[in-house]
Amino acid sequence: MSTLVLALIAGAAIGMALGALGGGGSVLAVPALIYLMGFSPASATTAALIIVAATSATALYAHARDGNVAWRTGILFALAGIGPAFLAGTAAGRLPPAVLTGAFSVLAALSALRMLRPTGSEPAGRVRPARAAGAGAGLGAVTGFLGLGGGFLAVPALVGVLGLRMKQAVGTSLLVISLNSLAALTARTGADGDLRWEVIAPFAGAAILGAWDGKRLASRITGQALQRVFAFVLLAVAAVMLIDVIV
Repeated sequence: MSTLVLALIAGAAIGMALGALGGGGSVLAVPALIYLMGFSPASATTAALIIVAATSATALYAHARDGNVAWRTGILFALAGIGPAFLAGTAAGRLPPAVLTGAFSVLAALSALRMLRPTGSEPAGRVRPARAAGAGAGLGAVTGFLGLGGGFLAVPALVGVLGLRMKQAVGTSLLVISLNSLAALTARTGADGDLRWEVIAPFAGAAILGAWDGKRLASRITGQALQRVFAFVLLAVAAVMLIDVIV
């Protein structure tokens, strides 16, 4: 199977994940770029930020049309993470590939296990700026360090810490992902010359189209069912990457 076909298939799957769940783009994009497209870990994380930034902005528009974006809350959450994302993105290029891959696999596994945990009723309450800033700063650091948009961590934080409804959390997480990805990408600009645009461009194009399909799919299937399926896929990806580091 050609690299172009693989890029289109992987991009469509990643776009659907972002459109349906408000996260999951980078968690799948990075291993796809490494194992299917032959990118180095450092190049893959940078390319993933490009793809996820474009795709999440598209998915954000789709969710905003339905009124499922808490703009003020999302901006507050994201602004707290821009500084840490920039600093962590600068430091990430100096780390050995095995460290980045190992850290990524551990975080992917933890995110999957969190998604599989049963959740109670959705909380309600006012935004607490201090907690929002702390959660946003932590998410920004992860985004910059590992090349993650952070959706899998943003959605639980927006629900559990800030009290958003699940649909609002999904839409708002796309705002957070867009801003964090752009900040982390800015820190990496000019630091990596191994980006292959002939792969990134069709990958991102397919992901953008997939995001619209994911948005429609989310309206037909329960969020809990989607999360469980995706969590198991994520666990499998984390296992493969961790084994690769160990072996």
